[in-house]
Amino acid sequence: MKFLKLLTALLVFLSLSGCGYNAMQAQDEQIKAAWAEVLNQYQRRADLVPNLVNTVKGYAAHEKEVLTQVTEARAQIGALKLSPELLADPASFARFQQAQSQMSSALSRLLVVSENYPALKADGAFRDLQAQLEGSENRITVARNRYIKAVQEYNTTVRSFPSNLTAMAFGYQTKPSFEVQDEKAISAAPRVDFNAPAR
Repeated sequence: MKFLKLLTALLVFLSLSGCGYNAMQAQDEQIKAAWAEVLNQYQRRADLVPNLVNTVKGYAAHEKEVLTQVTEARAQIGALKLSPELLADPASFARFQQAQSQMSSALSRLLVVSENYPALKADGAFRDLQAQLEGSENRITVARNRYIKAVQEYNTTVRSFPSNLTAMAFGYQTKPSFEVQDEKAISAAPRVDFNAPAR
């Protein structure tokens, strides 16, 4: 009887290791690590916002709408519960993506406004903050790419035979990846008007 139990345990162990269970565990941990890095880089960007807004406010106080949009976008991100569980809820993940997209858009508008203020562009603190913001955007891109790659590997394992049988047995689902918010907008060619007056 002991031999039969030992044999059964050995067969279960071999079937789990051969059917992708361990690979799914390792890939799931890689996704969590990549996601933590994405959140870390978004937080770094969000931490720059108050200083950036205050610097711009000193030069462009009447640009209140843009400054308010940036502040509200940061507050919206702060209201989200950012955790690995966010990945299991597609609606929460979509809200996260939307909030980050709004922050990027608001920051872009803020930097466009700064073009109208030569004294602001010449301010050393503003230039430093702008460089830090550009660095943050680059780090976000790298972190997102790593996350996307980790999710792709995991999803491939979860959907491939025979590991998909293990995934079904243990309830593993595919994980969400970052998506383009507005594909039509990015596929449209930019409009160039050489007759527009220079600023």
